Amino acid sequence: MLSVDRLSAWYGAAQALRDVALEVRAGEVVTIVGRNGAGKTTLLRCVMGLHRQQRGSVTLAGTALDRLPAHRRARLGLGWVPDDRGTYASLSVQEHLTLPPRLGDSVGGGTAWSLDQVYETFPVLRDRRRVAGTQLSGGEQQMLALARALRSGARLLLCDEPTEGLAPVVVERIGAALTEVKRQGGTVLLVEQNVRFASTIADRHYLLAQGHVVESLDNTDLRSRERELLTHLGV
Repeated sequence: MLSVDRLSAWYGAAQALRDVALEVRAGEVVTIVGRNGAGKTTLLRCVMGLHRQQRGSVTLAGTALDRLPAHRRARLGLGWVPDDRGTYASLSVQEHLTLPPRLGDSVGGGTAWSLDQVYETFPVLRDRRRVAGTQLSGGEQQMLALARALRSGARLLLCDEPTEGLAPVVVERIGAALTEVKRQGGTVLLVEQNVRFASTIADRHYLLAQGHVVESLDNTDLRSRERELLTHLGV
């Protein structure tokens, strides 16, 4: 589904990514783990086309994305769930969920969630459907950001730290939604500091350090080295 090859990125003269290579197969949930400043968010932004100073190859289901702007990548099936949640004061919860365009089979879109499915998974969004997005709590905004991407029918979700700073009950809801995406055959690339959470939903994990992919781990490796990885991540 996704192939990244020799991807490098800069902020001015400072290099953030160095020849990153990874792949995500259709139907997989793959996480990127690493310390703060390792380049995880920059990697997702490069895949989405939101970072200008980059070089390398990004391919989605055989289509080269390197020269395409972010909105064209979204139309081809990338769903963006940013760490800042991207909520708008001028839109209610329900408007966040109904106004964005939905992808069709012509671009190979995934299974778009219905409003009923969103509200069943995140009941608090139904209860607050007429509330402005910025009046939600942080956890509610995170659920809304994920639900908005699920409504689009994106075939590959890019999720940046979806559980950071959230209460356990919200983390459980996020995990249930991502597990359902996987059950339906969807694909997810996930930046996640919570190693225990990652091991419950993901198939494989890439460890990023100083802008490099230094290891690829399966869940057995992740669980057996959990203490070592938590120490490395500073958690």
